[in-house]
Amino acid sequence: MNRIRQLFARWKRGSDEDDRTFAAAAGSLAVTAVFALYNGFLGISHASLCHGTICVYYIVLVALRGIIIASRKRIRGSRDPERAQKRAYMVSAALLLFLNICLVMPVSLMVVRQKPVDMTLIPAIAMAAFTTYKITMASVNLKRRKKSSDRFVRLLRTIGFIEALVSVLTLQNTLIMVNMKEESTEMLALSAVTSAAVMLTVLILSAAAMRTGILERRNKE
Repeated sequence: MNRIRQLFARWKRGSDEDDRTFAAAAGSLAVTAVFALYNGFLGISHASLCHGTICVYYIVLVALRGIIIASRKRIRGSRDPERAQKRAYMVSAALLLFLNICLVMPVSLMVVRQKPVDMTLIPAIAMAAFTTYKITMASVNLKRRKKSSDRFVRLLRTIGFIEALVSVLTLQNTLIMVNMKEESTEMLALSAVTSAAVMLTVLILSAAAMRTGILERRNKE
């Protein structure tokens, strides 16, 4: 908690972009943990496989952000910071690839509309507005990632963009379930195509993060 307070204080004082990224990640970690518990509760209470798999996804996401945030402080006190940073980055990148595996099941269940939705149109519209804001900010941060020399900052921004893409899929499923009155083959096909496109993008981003870590490790050995 002290680390989170320090990061937030530095962000509030208008510190550099890297510190703001870590402060935002610390805040997202807490919110994501709440989402994990909420989906875990829904998965148990409604015997919902989809909510259960989403819970696993959020748990891995919390672990991933937690490792990155904790690694930054530990690396600074290491005897060989560069080597420690490369190791921590590779572990984080590997966990990011594992996150892709965790996404396969919930995304597949959303495509076939097996994710229960108990929401009316007005909350769904509010969710759409928030998701639009989220994907916009994540896209801006992703574009800025090359400007940072900190590989963990670049990785956090990639993770943020991936999380925003998953939010788009969740929104898509919600809007379909709220508005669709009967089964539609065309809607199922559209959902499958968009979900496949998002999963492909997520895989490319994760593979690129792993490739960057491997190349940097080889170049400095």
